Amino acid sequence: MFHLNVVKHEDLWITSKLRVSDFAPEDVPKALDCTLQDLQLDYIDLYLMHWPNDDIPSTWKAMEKLVDTGRVRAIGVSNFSVKKLQDLLKYAKVLPAVNQVECHPIWQQHNLREFCKSQRIHLSAYSPLGSPGSGWIKVKLLEHPILKQVAEKLGKTPAQVALRWGLQTGNSVLPKSINEDRIKANFEVFDWSIPKELFDQFSEIEQVDSRRISCQQDTWPI
Repeated sequence: MFHLNVVKHEDLWITSKLRVSDFAPEDVPKALDCTLQDLQLDYIDLYLMHWPNDDIPSTWKAMEKLVDTGRVRAIGVSNFSVKKLQDLLKYAKVLPAVNQVECHPIWQQHNLREFCKSQRIHLSAYSPLGSPGSGWIKVKLLEHPILKQVAEKLGKTPAQVALRWGLQTGNSVLPKSINEDRIKANFEVFDWSIPKELFDQFSEIEQVDSRRISCQQDTWPI
């Protein structure tokens, strides 16, 4: 794509993740080498630790060294709770640029969002349209009455309203689809906004019990 001049690398933001199986410090640079080779790139913009592990300091130190090589422009984490971030910030020399977590109107992650904001850590939301296939979320986000009501008033789809909520909350959103029409519709969220009186209704949505999510438990063994 780049060699055909369809788009330039500097016009894209490319993120990849360090797999759990590559968390040993000696494996971190090797994993990045494989990623760069697979993507045929000289560098990536953001490299995320996919999940907390039993030796976060060692893994993070190895990731910090990648920044010095210029092959990674920024590093961050994924699925980190407030407690995990607080621990990381005690010893990190390179601060995490991003914390990528599941976040949407029925799991708004208010405390985590506020903490990240206070530490200048950007929150990036995966599953911004909900995760009905996960098994633990019983409510289908796109069928929630408040979401549907707001969508009807604005002449938008429930999915577009959910994405717009994420953007107005300050998150970046990472929707996933293989349907061309839905992919196009997901991009049509930047030239309008949810009015305050409608946006405030999202605070009335009952939240999922985050205690059931292992990455949100401060007592999680790793």
